Amino acid sequence: MGQQANGVSQLLWYVAHTRPRCEKKLLQFCERENLAASLPCYKSAHKYRGKTMVFKKPLFPGYVFIEMPPLRRGVVLRSDHLANLLEITDQDLFVRQFGEVLRALETDLEIRLAPTISEGLRVKIKSGPLRGVEGWVEKRYGLTTVLLRLDFISQAAAVKMEASDLELI
Repeated sequence: MGQQANGVSQLLWYVAHTRPRCEKKLLQFCERENLAASLPCYKSAHKYRGKTMVFKKPLFPGYVFIEMPPLRRGVVLRSDHLANLLEITDQDLFVRQFGEVLRALETDLEIRLAPTISEGLRVKIKSGPLRGVEGWVEKRYGLTTVLLRLDFISQAAAVKMEASDLELI
């Protein structure tokens, strides 16, 4: 396909890899430049001094999705918030999968990016009463739950954890 379709420049999707914590700034930049951009977010609740605060966090930290004519790439490349602009080779597949992600976010279901934590990997607990403890992933249960083996003084204990509470070592 060429860059012209029926005399009008075609729109293509791009993945903008942002500088650290610059997703919302790049989104605002795109809005000012009249470029269609999307930053899928999920709600995250945290308790502070007895009050529950709800924040919107990017589902794909470090990435903004931009739909624009290829001739406008230079505008985005000049942004101070951009680390890299990635081309999407299979536009149809991206549109279908991205649409599914956006539809899932519109529901009341809890959706988060699942960490790539799989059986046999060494991890560290990053929150909760066992914060800082290291262990091995014994088994996965669905998208969110992990059975973690913790080795203490030549004895093993197993605990079920949320995958989002773990980080790879």
